[in-house]
Amino acid sequence: MKFSIIYEAQMVDTSPASEQACFHEMVEQSLFAEQMDFDCIWAVEHTALTQYAHMSAPETFLAFIAGKTSRIHVGHGVVCLPMSMNHPIKVAERIATLDILSKGRLHFGVGKGGTQQEAGAFGNKLEDLTKQVDESMYMIPNIWKEEVFSYKSDLIDIPPRPIWPKPYQKPHPHMYQACTREETLVTAGERGLGALVLGFSGPDEMAKKNAVYRKAYKERDPKKQVGYRPTEHFAALCPAIVLDDQDQARRIGLRGQRFFAESINYWYGGGPKPSVDDLSAEQLANVLTATKEAIVAKLGDEKIPVGDQHTGMYNTNNAYGNVDDAVKYVERLEAAGADEILFLMQMGTVPHAAIMETIHNVGKYLIPYFRVKNAKKK
Repeated sequence: MKFSIIYEAQMVDTSPASEQACFHEMVEQSLFAEQMDFDCIWAVEHTALTQYAHMSAPETFLAFIAGKTSRIHVGHGVVCLPMSMNHPIKVAERIATLDILSKGRLHFGVGKGGTQQEAGAFGNKLEDLTKQVDESMYMIPNIWKEEVFSYKSDLIDIPPRPIWPKPYQKPHPHMYQACTREETLVTAGERGLGALVLGFSGPDEMAKKNAVYRKAYKERDPKKQVGYRPTEHFAALCPAIVLDDQDQARRIGLRGQRFFAESINYWYGGGPKPSVDDLSAEQLANVLTATKEAIVAKLGDEKIPVGDQHTGMYNTNNAYGNVDDAVKYVERLEAAGADEILFLMQMGTVPHAAIMETIHNVGKYLIPYFRVKNAKKK
């Protein structure tokens, strides 16, 4: 099992000084993660989502991390593939270049983005993007394969052109898809892509998602394969704050999770701006639970089936606590079928010092525990 960190570049204060500090702190955290034996640094891609995600140029962030490290991998989780946002030729060029410069340490996830706020910035409607994303994800590996590439559809017309460079990894980097709902897990499995499960699902829900993905992957039609490197891989998001002080870790984690949930609801659901109230862990858990109950009641009134995509964000059962708490939680994710743990620490209100202590505790205690445990199974 792999152990990684995923970044949104989330922040409460959006002043230039705060924004700059956030990016430099993420670099410091990433370099420390390499020292502490983490496997990969992942970065999302979002545009125009104030507070929720300022990671709008992940290719630059990941290139900077790759250039400052020698072992740890870097991953796009994910590149958004609407064509006016990221033209497939430019994506192919950027991915291949970073793969070369990192000497094969790059992972390539694909997706479409989640809001009209983002889609509209590039002149798109969210509901029109699936076909663009589908064409691009199939197109890009062929750009790498062919010396002269051309493509024509009702969406895009690329005349014959030589596109360089080609990736370091052969035939190309591992490819993944962002997955939240069951249909995206099925799509990832059917297309032979790794699944990046980025919702706040607990272990029980992760086990259900894993079963859906594994079944789709096992039964896939080779003709639907995206690219030329089938990747069976289930990566599970794991919100985590791991401190010596168990109570403080839970308070910091739940406060960060509340900010995360409310900031995403502001952009995705039209809710109010996120709160930064510094409450007790019990009070924060009560707020998240009450919000979850309100959502369930509202959806019930509207006769809409309630799914984890609606309520998972308000799950208060995460890896917040001391090392023993975190180990027990990750063991449940492992039992649910996770091949990789995507630790989410950088949530708006979480201080840099708490993230650094979490990286230290995970690297010094949790990762070695699982490395030894898994080595004994071989």
